[in-house]
Amino acid sequence: MSANAKEAILAAGKLSAQAHGYGGLNMRDLAAEVGIKAASIYYHFPNKADLAAAIAVRYWQDTKAWLDEVASRNSDPKESLREYPETFRMSLENGNRLCLGSFLGAEYDDLPEHVRKEVQTFADVNVAWLNDRLIEAELVTAKEAEERARAIFAAIVGAQLLARSRSDISIFDSTIKSYRGAGLLPK
Repeated sequence: MSANAKEAILAAGKLSAQAHGYGGLNMRDLAAEVGIKAASIYYHFPNKADLAAAIAVRYWQDTKAWLDEVASRNSDPKESLREYPETFRMSLENGNRLCLGSFLGAEYDDLPEHVRKEVQTFADVNVAWLNDRLIEAELVTAKEAEERARAIFAAIVGAQLLARSRSDISIFDSTIKSYRGAGLLPK
């Protein structure tokens, strides 16, 4: 099986998990979507848990790369913080999907241990990035930064969940605007 098929499986699996969570990952459906036999998926991923873990790893790695690109593109860390919600908005724009870390986080108790670890890593990557930008922007002290970073991450995830439950991205936008007005995010 080619590397292209593996990438296609990961891409299709990501979209499926963003829309249906871990419970909705179905090897037969993914195989049909990719155009291969269901048994072919097992060549790269011995089981559903390994597939989900690989999807989660790729997701947090892609998220980290995007966040690093945002930080390097913006010389002002406040501008990076203003842009941060965009990654969550992009999931909503893509078929009213949730951030994969959010969806899997909601299913945490039902996930295999190695998938849980990758879900935690996704949150850790986001919180660490926010922590660093908050300190660089001198919006909080180093002692306060992690707590604020967790609050921002949780608030944006919540805004995304609320908007998805209504299939209305304007709810996400207005909620983010209110976070800026309240001072959670820079204006």
